[in-house]
Amino acid sequence: MAKNLECRVFAETGKNVSILGLGTVKFGRNQGVKYPSGGGFVLPTDSEISCIIDLCIEQGINLLDTAPAYGVSEERLGKIMGFRRKDFFLVTKTGEEFINSKSRYIFSAEHTRMSVERSLKRLKTDYLDCVLVHSNRDDLQVINNTPVVEVLNKMKETGKILSIGVSSYSLEGGKTAVDLCDAVMVAYNINDLSQREVIDYAHSKGKAVLIKKGFASGHMKNIEENIKFILNTRGVTSLIFGSITPANIISNVGAV
Repeated sequence: MAKNLECRVFAETGKNVSILGLGTVKFGRNQGVKYPSGGGFVLPTDSEISCIIDLCIEQGINLLDTAPAYGVSEERLGKIMGFRRKDFFLVTKTGEEFINSKSRYIFSAEHTRMSVERSLKRLKTDYLDCVLVHSNRDDLQVINNTPVVEVLNKMKETGKILSIGVSSYSLEGGKTAVDLCDAVMVAYNINDLSQREVIDYAHSKGKAVLIKKGFASGHMKNIEENIKFILNTRGVTSLIFGSITPANIISNVGAV
């Protein structure tokens, strides 16, 4: 029986998402990953990923976060998820490509359209619940001076995307994303409150807030205390954490 993990409304989609979401970078990429183990860990098998997806359903986690920059994460999710697609709120991204062990950022209109269509095919779905701009650190320039947000909004009108947002870095970029989009993803934890102003601003505008780096890329010690701190922050919609360890997933849900 699935656990009743608290859910919160994801902006104007009207959909409820669990307050914990699973990041899937470790499903598809084991190089250049900013965790204590560094690169080189063994990617999970298809069977292991399938069990993790089932565990998410069992534990009440219904938000999955992926990206083209996460290696083969999208393809593997699409191959394995199957009938379970209906159980999840799928978040992917556009703008960052991980090629030859290096990140490359492309925010052109042509690439944005291609990237979204490719994600739809890889994930074997006819719609994406949310697409985030996978911005570089010059997020305000990306938002204001490239066509990526405009293109995503146009694709949203077709129904292929239900909501859009930006994975941001700066206060100015985050607040601008809130003004132009449905959601923003920011780094936030008990030791890093630098984006609190963006969270408060998004809350005032009724926009969704996804939290990245909640565990400081695996360097956080007091995990349970930190989870409670993040999720008790007014305006936070869901905390995204990456894991391929079932016991770790269960422990994080238990901390809630």
